[in-house]
Amino acid sequence: MTQSSALSLLKTGANMFITGPAGSGKTHLINEYIKYLQEHGVSVGITASTGIAATHMGGVTIHSWSGMGIRNNFDDRDLEELAEKGYVANRIKDTAVLIIDEVSMLHHFRLDTLNAITKHIRKNDMPFGGLQVVLCGDFFQLPPVSKYGEPDTHFIYRSEAWKEGKFAVCYLSENYRQKDDAHLSILNEIRSGEVSDGAREELKNRYNKRTLTTIVPTRLYTHNADVDAVNDIELGKVSGPETIYEMSSKGKKPLVEALKKSCLAPEMLRLRKGAHVMCVKNNFDKGYVNGTLGTIVSCGFGVDPVIHTAPTPEFPQGRRVTIESASWKIEDDGRVLAEINQYPLRLAWAITVHKSQGMSLDAIEVDLSKSFEPGMGYVALSRVRTLNGLTILGINEAALQVHPEVLEYDRHLRQLSEKAEAVLAGTDNSDIQKAQDEFLAKVAPLYSMGKGKKKKRLGIEKVSTYAKTAKLVRSRVSLGEMANEREMTVETIIAHLEQLVGSVDESEKLSTKDIEYLKYEISSQHFGKIQKALEEVSLKQKDGKPPLLSSVKSKVPANITFKDIRLARVLLGYIGKEHASSGE
Repeated sequence: MTQSSALSLLKTGANMFITGPAGSGKTHLINEYIKYLQEHGVSVGITASTGIAATHMGGVTIHSWSGMGIRNNFDDRDLEELAEKGYVANRIKDTAVLIIDEVSMLHHFRLDTLNAITKHIRKNDMPFGGLQVVLCGDFFQLPPVSKYGEPDTHFIYRSEAWKEGKFAVCYLSENYRQKDDAHLSILNEIRSGEVSDGAREELKNRYNKRTLTTIVPTRLYTHNADVDAVNDIELGKVSGPETIYEMSSKGKKPLVEALKKSCLAPEMLRLRKGAHVMCVKNNFDKGYVNGTLGTIVSCGFGVDPVIHTAPTPEFPQGRRVTIESASWKIEDDGRVLAEINQYPLRLAWAITVHKSQGMSLDAIEVDLSKSFEPGMGYVALSRVRTLNGLTILGINEAALQVHPEVLEYDRHLRQLSEKAEAVLAGTDNSDIQKAQDEFLAKVAPLYSMGKGKKKKRLGIEKVSTYAKTAKLVRSRVSLGEMANEREMTVETIIAHLEQLVGSVDESEKLSTKDIEYLKYEISSQHFGKIQKALEEVSLKQKDGKPPLLSSVKSKVPANITFKDIRLARVLLGYIGKEHASSGE
């Protein structure tokens, strides 16, 4: 199934399982759906089975989101106690769509627990209490690991909740990572459970074969001890002074600790000029993504001997980028509960296979001689884009194996996906649009089906979150002060401004005159360039909708952020009553 077909089905509100080979764009599709939901003000829970996977998506673990924690059993008393925890209960009640990524590592009994929790708290006997649940993952990748004292562990498709949820299956068929047919063929043979002599010979040819690239390859190991040893040894070989960048944090200690454990950036980032590093967060404005490799060309102290200068790596083709400090947060309805800040880098001579899941790398050296889990070899070999970027240091037979149970079930998933695609192809576009509109009317707080107009939501009268922001604006509070006062991010405050300008609710409504004082938040030089780009894009679109952010970004210098563009777009009147249905 293509990504566009899968996105159309997602928008109808059906429970979905998004799957496909490594590199087929599963996470990209989920991010596109999240963006669509947020544009329409739909409350979405963004979670994953592990902390590492959650940070890739800017979310939290499903264990934390649901309040189930690490408990293996949940009885009626546990459900009642959880329902009394207001912050958990309110989050579950207020959410309309729940995303869970990397579900291959989620225990089947935890999906059943989630089903019980959501039903109980939402007081709704529908599957998952009426939430749309979107699962994403690949059962050929790392499976759930059973710890001592836990029940027998199975994949989630063995759970009762899987059957009850009636998940439509979208098996993505395109590949966006691997660049050569031989490599794809090997990965597909591993997925089929029958690795041919030809494929084994191709892999044998990569034994200790140095990659034909100037990029220093990342070594993948199956065990943490090997990774730490290699990184320490290699850093020790680099001459010159060492700079240590320490992570900062704020918020509730248990949540901060959970963030630290799940974050790929270390608490103490040790760097030297010449150190091999990997970016561990996406920054499209700066031109790097999670997995981008480089060599440090500058770090340490500037003119002030107390203040560190930001590290600067050199990426392939000689491109040098000064890395900005990044934050990882746990948020609840826009409030920041915990936050850590660190430069999104880590030493990259070595990394575990487990932590590499979700990355796309240009060059790797992989030691699979100690592989111990089905799917471990598949995950490692699928991280690299081409065979020319692969060096095998060691491999055992277990590395070429996948879970035998998954082989048969995968055929079933493909059949279900083909059936879903056939139904979609045979459905009139107007009927698909109607289903999408009906779902939005149900879950979007300010969406009126059909007309695409915003209207006040009926319900309990209370001061809305938008009205609280509007009050601060009328007091001419700065963006940063508003974010602190509301315990939200600046981006969330800007989203509120987009909603408030032209609102039909007189208690919330703001005019461009009300917010014009915020123009000083953008440098005059940048503001002029953004204004010109907005005018050009708006004229070209000719549809009356707000100028697309991506189109404007392509017309301004790289150091102008999406945040500034969004703010300027509101200040200049491109967001308002006439544009209320479109958003971006």
